[in-house]
Amino acid sequence: MAGRGRAPGRGAVAWCLVLLVALVGCGGRPATDHTRTDLQQILDRRATAVLDRDRAAFVRTGALSWFENLSAVPLAAWSYRVTALHRTGDTATADAELSYRVQGYDQAPVTVGRTLELSLDAGGRWYVDAEQPARKSPQQPWDQGEVIVVRGEHSLVLGVGQTGEALHVYADLADRAVPAVSKAWGTDWSRHVVVLVPKSLEGMAGLLGSPVSAYRGIAAVTTGETGAPARAPADRIIVNPDAYGVLGALGKQVVLTHETTHVATRAHTTPATPLWLSEGYADWAGYRDSGRTPAQAAPELRDTVSAGKVPAALPPDQDFGFSGNATDLARAYEGGWMACRMIAEQWGEVRLGAFYRTVGTHRKRAGAVEDAMKKVLDMTPEAFTAQWRDYLREQLG
Repeated sequence: MAGRGRAPGRGAVAWCLVLLVALVGCGGRPATDHTRTDLQQILDRRATAVLDRDRAAFVRTGALSWFENLSAVPLAAWSYRVTALHRTGDTATADAELSYRVQGYDQAPVTVGRTLELSLDAGGRWYVDAEQPARKSPQQPWDQGEVIVVRGEHSLVLGVGQTGEALHVYADLADRAVPAVSKAWGTDWSRHVVVLVPKSLEGMAGLLGSPVSAYRGIAAVTTGETGAPARAPADRIIVNPDAYGVLGALGKQVVLTHETTHVATRAHTTPATPLWLSEGYADWAGYRDSGRTPAQAAPELRDTVSAGKVPAALPPDQDFGFSGNATDLARAYEGGWMACRMIAEQWGEVRLGAFYRTVGTHRKRAGAVEDAMKKVLDMTPEAFTAQWRDYLREQLG
């Protein structure tokens, strides 16, 4: 029968014990554990060298690579955690989790995957030949080149391939955006932002770990703005300099204020929050003090309503996809903005903020908007949609 046979003799038992010792080592753990421990110690020293700005110590752990690219970035923390190791003789590939915080701006760390190529040096110590973003993980600014840092009153701008003069313009816009958002939303947020300005659209896509086609024509985005836990990781406003550069002065300010609003509302934006509300509220804050009328700020929706084609329902999440039709995308944003504008006008700005927060207290989408509308606006979704459609006709028809 399977699994049965003669018991091994004493010689066979001894050989098995020798083999077992060879496989697990004297410490009773697999031999690869020693390599992993050695590597973790190397990466701990590497992290210390980054924080200490110690070039010589960094070089002792591996190739200089991107080290000098981040010399101007203020860091509060930097650490690695080895998650996987694949060794072949004197070479190895390791997967690691990099966590870091920017001094004075990040309350929680940015955490990203990294892949390291290693080899044993003449002294039998591991040496990092290369470190790069792991597959499907975003690049960091220093992966793209030297980072130039500009500090504003409420902002920190990190740029690659940009002049200091250009980055000061972004800092000025962000510095105006922060108090504008606090005036609309309140002060229960960090009240400062980190803005990343890469050299091009390709750089933006790299920082987001996404294909270029996903963000062509998009002026800026904020990382992780939807579905975050209450203790949210650090946000970054990432600019597409190609699309942002063609905007006028007002458009540039509205975009930065919109994205800053996402940073402010992050902890209250959950999977229960529909995109018409999160994006509509951000647009409402962006346009709040602009003096722009609905007809001026919502041209695509204006044309649709003027043609007698009033939307039957608030825009669904899928209409906010960046890779879809640009006109449909614009109408979705405009429709969400008009809904939030209507709430602010007819119920007041305080109620609009309360409605947003109440929706976000739910864990799931089902019933969240209905419950918040009943509690805060004393309306049903059906009545709200009908009132919104009338509002569109009144303002845009």
